[in-house]
Amino acid sequence: MSDENGAGQPLDLLLRLLDLERLEMNLFRGQNRDIGSGRVFGGQVLAQSLVAAGRTVQGRQAHSLHGYFMLPGDVRTPIVYQVDRIRDGQSFTTRRVLAIQEGREIFSMLCSFHVDEQGIDHGAAPPEVPAPEALPRELDLVRAMAERIPEPVRDVYTQDRPIDFRPVAPVDPFAPQVQPPLKHVWFRADGEMPDEPILHQAVLAYASDYGLLGTALLPHGLSFLMRRVQAASLDHAVWFHRPFRVDEWLLYSTDAPAAAGARGFTRGSIFTREGTMVASTAQEGLLRLVARKPAGE
Repeated sequence: MSDENGAGQPLDLLLRLLDLERLEMNLFRGQNRDIGSGRVFGGQVLAQSLVAAGRTVQGRQAHSLHGYFMLPGDVRTPIVYQVDRIRDGQSFTTRRVLAIQEGREIFSMLCSFHVDEQGIDHGAAPPEVPAPEALPRELDLVRAMAERIPEPVRDVYTQDRPIDFRPVAPVDPFAPQVQPPLKHVWFRADGEMPDEPILHQAVLAYASDYGLLGTALLPHGLSFLMRRVQAASLDHAVWFHRPFRVDEWLLYSTDAPAAAGARGFTRGSIFTREGTMVASTAQEGLLRLVARKPAGE
């Protein structure tokens, strides 16, 4: 595991971020890690909020969460998570979480937990894609183009990652081609995870925000690395359908059925390697095109 100075394997560091400090009965504090954007990664706030809520629930697992990103988070400042115990019912438990930095609410989330219960059962079929072993790691693809990444952020973009992503059809972020708004990515935690279910759900929530909004850029031949593209997550939802382990391969299939009004809407389905659908996601984000300044200005 990581030491007091933050050294250690990337997955250890992510689990350390999820090991929130308890300040009071319903109050927790979390640290941050910069993944290249210069602001707190939305998936990190999502995951930490879920863990904070889960620390106030016994004997039930999360089945859904709905979050709104209100302000960009400062990676240099810890985040305080305030949990409101809205309801403890016979079957369902509801929690509200506010993420606060320096007195400002940067994120809010409602999440629901459910007792283990049997009922009707079916799931969508996964797409036919190559196995993850047949695909290169996204990190290796990024490192192969390191010289094209601006030097101030090169080390951050090429640093080791807690999650191994393997895109089925990699996109060159410096020269993206126009293509349908559909993407498939295998992913798994890069190491063995503890057995605690809330941690597997939190790491999946963390990974679910990685690249989801970018699916809406595909039919326009755009990428986040283009200076004229301004992007930010506005909201994010996750539904957990069945138990899973995030240290085993999961397939994330995403599409973007609509983009309008400087916003893009994306959704995703997550399957085990055996083809069982275990989670669904949805997100709307800001996708604004900024006019380029003429040369010399």
